[in-house]
Amino acid sequence: MSKVTVVKIGGATLGSHDTVITDVVKLQKQGESLVIVHGGAKVVTEWLRRQGTPTRFIHGDRVTDLAALEMVTAVLGGLVNKEIVANINSLGGQAVGITGIDGTLLQGKIRGKELGYVARIVAVNTALLEALLSAGFIPVVAPLSMHSGDKPDGAPLMLNVNGDTVAGEIAAATKAKRLIFLTDVAGIKDQSGKLIAELSPSEAEALIASSTVSGGMIPKIRACLRALSHGTVARIIDGRKPHALLREIEEVSVGTTIEGN
Repeated sequence: MSKVTVVKIGGATLGSHDTVITDVVKLQKQGESLVIVHGGAKVVTEWLRRQGTPTRFIHGDRVTDLAALEMVTAVLGGLVNKEIVANINSLGGQAVGITGIDGTLLQGKIRGKELGYVARIVAVNTALLEALLSAGFIPVVAPLSMHSGDKPDGAPLMLNVNGDTVAGEIAAATKAKRLIFLTDVAGIKDQSGKLIAELSPSEAEALIASSTVSGGMIPKIRACLRALSHGTVARIIDGRKPHALLREIEEVSVGTTIEGN
């Protein structure tokens, strides 16, 4: 498992114009062990909008009531996950779509009342990932978790999880060699808007504390820091660039690296 590369695909980087899926298939055929974690917040928001349900985020995390949880489960665990798997398989790759619920991959507890049914991960069971990787499949993971066994009465069995958080937890649990975030920005920037090529953990924390970074970048940095504690190299790169993932694996592309002091 220490040879695994965990790739977080943001919903904004997936589309008919991108090359992420072709890169994934090529890397698998070259012998790379990949675990894909995907988002899809914009798709969920659109489906909620169709139902007349408003969406609210706090520091990059969706506030999730029961209605939103149902939509997250259906859209991320179903539509988005299976579209990615179908695209990989159609190009000759071998992928299996799962959620953090399958095989009790992820177990979580409610993070706080203000976010509703959003989990902080308390346990990661990598057995299913190991079985799929050993059988030659790419696990494609949707960001949902089991509610831990001591859940409050009446609470749902499933919880929403930030996809960046999931990627960081899986990278930490597998002691992955790489954690790569494919985003819709060039990387982490300083207050003047200049791309920061390298950051130490303390420098990354300082950017959050000073509000230089905000919104969806915060959980990405937190996930990188989580993975770093287990020796993983963490990268945040622009997934909109042609063959960004392939170039990252083969030669290191432009972006931000967060690594230990």
